[in-house]
Amino acid sequence: MSSGSQRRACEFHLLRYVPDAVRNEYVHIGVILREQGSQEAAEVKFTRDWRRVRCLDPDADTALLEGMESELRRRFQAQPDGNLMRLLNESLSLSVQMTESKAYLAESLPAGMDELMKMYVDPPPREHMPRLSGRAAIQARMRAEFERAGVWELLRKRIAASEYTRPGDPLRIDVGYRPNGMNHPADKDPSVGTPAIRMFHAVSLEPGVEMAKVLAFSAAGLRAGVERVEKAQLELTAVIEPAARLGATGEEPERLEMYRFGVETMEENQIRVLTTSDLVRVAETARRELHV
Repeated sequence: MSSGSQRRACEFHLLRYVPDAVRNEYVHIGVILREQGSQEAAEVKFTRDWRRVRCLDPDADTALLEGMESELRRRFQAQPDGNLMRLLNESLSLSVQMTESKAYLAESLPAGMDELMKMYVDPPPREHMPRLSGRAAIQARMRAEFERAGVWELLRKRIAASEYTRPGDPLRIDVGYRPNGMNHPADKDPSVGTPAIRMFHAVSLEPGVEMAKVLAFSAAGLRAGVERVEKAQLELTAVIEPAARLGATGEEPERLEMYRFGVETMEENQIRVLTTSDLVRVAETARRELHV
């Protein structure tokens, strides 16, 4: 352990999720840390375990919260000496609050961030938390694999289908990217041609086939809109649970039939269907195509 004289003088803020301002119940979801007097950008990190948030608010939009982390990191990098409060007000929703700053001595910013996350945000190892299931479990696995491949920050998140279909369409695709690093319609390289834009959406068949039917219904309009707006073909992938995880086996024929119906419904509408077991390969492909 380094002595205090070798540590860096820093300050940190905690980020709280407060779904009801009247009741003022909250869960710590992240940490902002920066070195005092430094021109370096502040560091920000959100939790990877949203179970506490869902215990407080079952309807919490965790994908939106994850998007805030990326937005904050982008703003801190763009304006490292900017007013922290102003940047936060521009990036956070009303349900996320920041505490007053506190002094902290850190061996390094990464080490300090890990220590603060363990102290204030991450649940203790022995704390009993409900197991993630359904779409939330698939989304968590997707993020974990894309992060492991080092591409999570390069992906588009919560892609509004209304950008490609029509105003009012509530569907938001979880993540996507354009191969060869072209993540924006303006990023064109004539020598590359028109590579497919890849989008991935978590579809749980645990509660039934409704999610599969919604995505299948939306696929044609989404595909046409991407071709019109992005001038590229859309490769839409649904990520589902393996059949065995849902007990969809020969011993439960009704569940197996439902599972097959969901898969076939999506495939009939030109949606590629993969399971969470395929995500390592998917993330590795993204790493190569985004030149990480």
